[in-house]
Order: sequence, then C-alpha cells, then structure tokens
Amino acid sequence: MEQRDEELWKIARRRAKFQSSLVSVVVVSLILWAIWWFTGAERHGGRMPWPLWAMLGMGIYLLLQFIRAYKTDHDTLAEKEYEKLKNQK
Repeated sequence: MEQRDEELWKIARRRAKFQSSLVSVVVVSLILWAIWWFTGAERHGGRMPWPLWAMLGMGIYLLLQFIRAYKTDHDTLAEKEYEKLKNQK
C-alpha cells in the first residue's frame, strides 16, 4: 500500500467536500424553485421570488468553500508570513 501525502489528502478532501456541496446546492435550489412555482408563482407578480434569498446564502457558502478548496494554500501563506517576520528581525 502506497503511503499518502497527508497534505495532498487534505486538499483532496476539501475539493471533494466542495463538489458534494455543489451538487447538494443545485438539488436544494431546484426543489425550492419547484415549490415556489407550484405554490403560485404567477400570484407574486413583479416581486422578487423568495428562492433567490436561499440561493444567495448558499452561493456565498459555496464561494467560500471554493476559495478554500481551490484558491488558497494555507501552508504556503503561512510560510510566506513566517519568512516575512523572520526577515524583519
């Protein structure tokens, strides 16, 4: 059995969690829009549909998860900060 690189394993878990959350958000959003539609969407006229509020919250959550999974490398950031502090001494 090949030994895993623990850092790569953490990154893989964060990315898998994001992908799972993305699927969940899409499914929940579709359900909310279906509820809105079947409970009388035409009665709401020009008002903003309420599922948009839920999607806004879920979208913010997904954005933060995406940034954590794909755009940040905490160890690299910590190393850079450490070197900067070390050079200030």
